[in-house]
Amino acid sequence: MQRLDPQPWMISPAVRRVIAALEAVRPGGVRFVGGCVRNALLGEPVADVDIATLLTPDNVEKAMLAAGIAVHPTGIEHGTLTVVADHQPFEVTTLRRDVETDGRRATVAFTEDWAEDAHRRDFRMNALYAAPDGELFDLTGGGLDDIAQRRIVFVGDPETRIREDYLRILRFFRFFAWYGRGEPDAAGLAACAALCAGLDGISAERIWMETKKLLAAGDPMRAMTAMEKSGVFAQLFPQAKGLDLLRKLAALEAGAGLAPDPIVRFLALFWKHSKAVQAVSNQLKMSNEERQRLNWAAQDETPIQAGMTPQEMRRALYKVGPGVFRDRVLLQWAQDGTAAWAKLYTDAGNWQRPAMPFSGEDLLARGVTEGPAIGEALRKLEAAWIESDFTLGRDALLTKLS
Repeated sequence: MQRLDPQPWMISPAVRRVIAALEAVRPGGVRFVGGCVRNALLGEPVADVDIATLLTPDNVEKAMLAAGIAVHPTGIEHGTLTVVADHQPFEVTTLRRDVETDGRRATVAFTEDWAEDAHRRDFRMNALYAAPDGELFDLTGGGLDDIAQRRIVFVGDPETRIREDYLRILRFFRFFAWYGRGEPDAAGLAACAALCAGLDGISAERIWMETKKLLAAGDPMRAMTAMEKSGVFAQLFPQAKGLDLLRKLAALEAGAGLAPDPIVRFLALFWKHSKAVQAVSNQLKMSNEERQRLNWAAQDETPIQAGMTPQEMRRALYKVGPGVFRDRVLLQWAQDGTAAWAKLYTDAGNWQRPAMPFSGEDLLARGVTEGPAIGEALRKLEAAWIESDFTLGRDALLTKLS
């Protein structure tokens, strides 16, 4: 019998409350499942704790409410409830089997067969269960071996799993980027290549969520290269310029000790192609913040040079802001490798935007007529202030109105 060593999340008071409430109704009918078990075995951080149970959702709700634990029906159509104990959320899901799938979503029925639940999951390493005492259950066979060898292998027939949900193609590459070693599983890769057209039916939001997670991996390049060779990358992003700049950027981040940034990494796939950036950011239905960041950096033409003076840097920073400036610097640094970009990138991160020492009220007090004249005067004074490298004070600037 293999056992998972006690983990902090397994013995936390909040988890123990949830487990105790479920076991009070159905002793032995609850196990940890999925990412928390996988990551604990891999020695990776555990962010979320998912729980599988033999109890039906209505009985889960009754058990939680009886224990004073809040319940939210976040995925009730798939048997999932989010329960909140001591301000910590946990997903509790009733064992399921697929009744019908259309490549995007599944109609499920509840079951009391742990193996049935395991065999509807995507990858063998995600289909591992752990009892509250740590006893491990590898019901698909091979999951523990996959953990040991860091292989991403579909449960059963890869094409069958993919046809159930075509997003699993992208998840295959995302999990490989985060947890895989060596080469991708050949059967899984072949199935992804053969069925990649099915990704066209997946919602843009789900595609972007998985892409962003993939690009947040420490080193996404083995997975991205496999995506490119299999045709999946071109299926998803036909307007992309390829992986060359992304490869350089990932190497630069690793060498300079920079944290992976999935947004600027995505921008590297379309660099200097502003129309493509605009199209793909709209297509993927990104957040307004993400869309603006990508488009501003792609469209901005403010001169930024590796050898620019500190004053030139401050002018550019004031005009475009540190976010756009640093994104552009990072990509140009990756592109040509010039060492001078490093100082610009660091200095820009330490820059604080100065506040204009005058306002429209100051101009009105000086007799400037309200209306277009105010705007013209403000622009004139701001230009003079920028030209002084932001050193001129209010009184010195206002004298320029005479």
